[in-house]
Amino acid sequence: MGLKMLGLSLIWWEESSQLPRHHTTKPMYSQLSHNAREIVAKFTLATSQEVQLGCDWYPSALAIAGRIACKYGLRTEVAAGVIAALSPNNRWERNIVDAESIIKCWAAGGTRTDMLNVKVCTYGKMKQKAIDILTRDIPIIEILNGKKLIEFFNCITNPALNDVCIDGHAYSVWFGQRLTMKDVPAIGKKLRATIKQDYRDACTFINEELTCAYTPADIQAITWVTHKRIHNV
Repeated sequence: MGLKMLGLSLIWWEESSQLPRHHTTKPMYSQLSHNAREIVAKFTLATSQEVQLGCDWYPSALAIAGRIACKYGLRTEVAAGVIAALSPNNRWERNIVDAESIIKCWAAGGTRTDMLNVKVCTYGKMKQKAIDILTRDIPIIEILNGKKLIEFFNCITNPALNDVCIDGHAYSVWFGQRLTMKDVPAIGKKLRATIKQDYRDACTFINEELTCAYTPADIQAITWVTHKRIHNV
């Protein structure tokens, strides 16, 4: 079933509440939460190019981390950690430039002060975390110490965890409306868990309908790039 057919089938699922749910373990559209349906609906608007771009997004990020790591003699996970640390409020293209700039300074024997003087387009405390990842013998996740940062790191380095990166755009897709970052509420532990579960449920439904093997991170990335195109953000 293609995306257009899946989109058409959503109407059928909406109208099929009389079906005997207990006769199948297959997830039904009518059993999804309202917000999980919003995720599915946004997925159906993706072009084939956006589906491919979304599926490639995290593997490409891992490849970029691997390239930087190989160039400067690091483990890929360390480079990915630096990328994740420098990601808040930073455009992706600049995120990569900033990560390589700090790593290059470190590899050249730069001191902590030298690395602090490297210009980056994110918050100062994020630069501190990036430097700590390069210089301190502490688990990367402990240094990142932020839900979104850890989710981003996990999605890049370990897709088997089935983690989902919940940022403002992911929230907007889940909410079903375009929201400015100022309109996105603080996403606490309970709300974050709910949003993640809805992405996982949407992923399971889509995989069953299309006979695919998307990960929840794939669905988040696909709907993210689709949302950006639709709303020009």
